[in-house]
Amino acid sequence: MFSTRTIALIQATVPLLKARGEEITRHFYRTMLDEHPELKAFFNEAHQAQGTQARALAGAVLAYASHIDRLEALAPALPRIIQKHVALGVQPEHYPIVGGVLLRAIRHVLGEVATDEIMAAWAEAYDALARLLIDAEEAVYAQTAAQPGGWRGERTMRVMRKVRESDIITSFYLVPTDARPLPAFRAGQYLTLALDIDGRRLRRNYSLSDGPHQPWYRISVKREDGGIASNWLHDQVEAGALLQVQPPAGEFTLDDQAQRPLLLVTGGVGITPAMAMLEVAAAGGRPIRFIHAARHGGAHAFRERVDELARAHHNVEVVYVYDEPRAADRPHAVGRVDRELLARHMPADRDVDVYLLGPKSFMRAVYAHGLALGVQAAQLRYEFFGPAEDLLAA
Repeated sequence: MFSTRTIALIQATVPLLKARGEEITRHFYRTMLDEHPELKAFFNEAHQAQGTQARALAGAVLAYASHIDRLEALAPALPRIIQKHVALGVQPEHYPIVGGVLLRAIRHVLGEVATDEIMAAWAEAYDALARLLIDAEEAVYAQTAAQPGGWRGERTMRVMRKVRESDIITSFYLVPTDARPLPAFRAGQYLTLALDIDGRRLRRNYSLSDGPHQPWYRISVKREDGGIASNWLHDQVEAGALLQVQPPAGEFTLDDQAQRPLLLVTGGVGITPAMAMLEVAAAGGRPIRFIHAARHGGAHAFRERVDELARAHHNVEVVYVYDEPRAADRPHAVGRVDRELLARHMPADRDVDVYLLGPKSFMRAVYAHGLALGVQAAQLRYEFFGPAEDLLAA
């Protein structure tokens, strides 16, 4: 794709990106959001404040530079990026803005090291990546819109029902106002809500928590401390409210053709996409262990529905783990989801599909336990909302 000279120039910047990558991306975000405030809605302010967004972008830029001579190695990461961009509604006209500011940030931070020749190589590399993403995203947009009931961009939906699932999680049942059907989605996908809250435009992803082929979409939202969107949804949005919704997106989905045993391991609000997975998989006959960790019974959402599915399907077994149970709670185990508990619910040959969802510390622990128990890394599947991070990172 690139000339030998371009590859050499990009590779020459790798040591600098390792040393100063986050400085570049912090400068990039500050500049872009200052000059283009209309793009703020595409970024989570909490991730900006915590620095995770800048870290994630720095890692992505470094990976691109490090593999510029063998870009096929980055192919596994592309579906998640493409789906994330589609979910947010990223458009071709956004790419020149991002590219221009990113190149300026590289030059600003690296100073005289960033020669005109090096910057020209980076411009070529960015333009090639932008074209690849624009074309791939357009294909997804078109495919989504072509489905029965499919659409592109935002669609107005009415909150048909609001249901309190636990002390901290509330479900919203959404139906379209245009009377057209809803397209099917894959268990594990999410919706993006485009929200106007106190004059601020925000975009937030929320997992679809019910099975496909219902006449509604259901999202289940945890009230986050200081969360602008989640608190607004909990406190201000009632049945009858109208919301702007992007089509279902996301590549972290249940392989519903697999027949090996399935282990759904969730903590807290991580139960929401797992509910859609369980609704789909329960009737398929494959052995399923549904392990859910919560603080106590009051924080445990969907217990009645999971128990109902377990009673109706002999292949489904449930395990509830509370770390701070109340007197009246009846969990199956107390404490954390540890290696021994997981081992008891895995086949001896460890040929099992494990889907793990929850807080990052929870997923790091479960992921490490799975590897230690002999589960193949390719069969340990997970999804992060927000910037992706290595589950093994301390």
